[in-house]
Amino acid sequence: MKFSALFLCFISFVATAQNKLVVKGKLKGLKDSTLVFITDVNNPTDTLAKALAKGERFQMRGDLKEPALVNLDLGADKPIMTFLSNSTVKITGKAGQTDKLKITGSASHKDFVEFQGIFDPIFKRLMTINQQLQYGQRSDSLMEAAIKKRDTIQSEIDRFVAKHTSSPVSAFLLAATFQLNDDVLLAEKRFDQLKPAAINNMYGNFLKETIAEAKITAIGSVAADFTQADTSGNPVTLSSFRGKYVLLDFWASWCGPCRQENPNVVATYQKFSNKNFTVLGVSLDRPGQKDKWLQAIYDDRLTWTHVSDLQFWNNAVAQQYRVQSIPQNFLIGPDGKILAKNLRGPELENKLCEILGCPERKAF
Repeated sequence: MKFSALFLCFISFVATAQNKLVVKGKLKGLKDSTLVFITDVNNPTDTLAKALAKGERFQMRGDLKEPALVNLDLGADKPIMTFLSNSTVKITGKAGQTDKLKITGSASHKDFVEFQGIFDPIFKRLMTINQQLQYGQRSDSLMEAAIKKRDTIQSEIDRFVAKHTSSPVSAFLLAATFQLNDDVLLAEKRFDQLKPAAINNMYGNFLKETIAEAKITAIGSVAADFTQADTSGNPVTLSSFRGKYVLLDFWASWCGPCRQENPNVVATYQKFSNKNFTVLGVSLDRPGQKDKWLQAIYDDRLTWTHVSDLQFWNNAVAQQYRVQSIPQNFLIGPDGKILAKNLRGPELENKLCEILGCPERKAF
């Protein structure tokens, strides 16, 4: 019984030790009493582990709550940025030669090195091209080179994620490049490939929240349903328009740019209203100013359905659709999916011509 108890304690100790971060180093030329430490890249004031060197060796211990992007400061001018998780890591080489050190024992570090080898040269070249374009060196060849580099980045993202579905570096990569692609459904597809080991961290949480937020108004997503009162106080539901092409148009009587855009919307409505197209206006007019809302509808000849709760920027539908400026619109297809957004001037007519065919011009 005593032996069994001791054995269980030993197993427990080993398991606990394996769930900690241990960084052992042997660097030729590392001076005694050199402070070596690890900090969180996203929170530089957070020291995760530290130690003093002795006899060209050091050993740091820490406890990472999740895999993290860190800086390894080994007494040189330049720290080493990498990914670490709780494991036993060994570092060997010469003090001061951070680019030649050998780091083993961390799968996250290995994946991060691969990530750097693939993406650093591409991003460096794209940055150079963008700077040239920014400072007026515009040419067809430069524009084409920029497009090719962006396409290369997207292709390499797919390859890396497919190869490293369990790596937190994949989640980091998707988070870092999220803004480089407007296709949120593609971002979701990539995210869904990743296993829990890759996304149970701050980068995975960021992606999950950001994708969910972006999908609300993403092209290809189903438009969120809502019900709001029309000018007579009757409830109108967006889903009641299923089967039609609907321009969900956010505006207000007090909005100058909205009123300037209204004639374009009216003209387009008149051209396509007999082609299964309509408009649903959502007004952000102020509380107690229903009369101004109704007057603007009359004056601008907006002969389609209008709804509002007269709560200004707190309009429930505007908040649901994350509307922060007006005019703003969403073109919704018969299946309820968002086809396009923020179509201004001739863009709306051109899009409807593309979808429904242009109305024939009347002969005189």
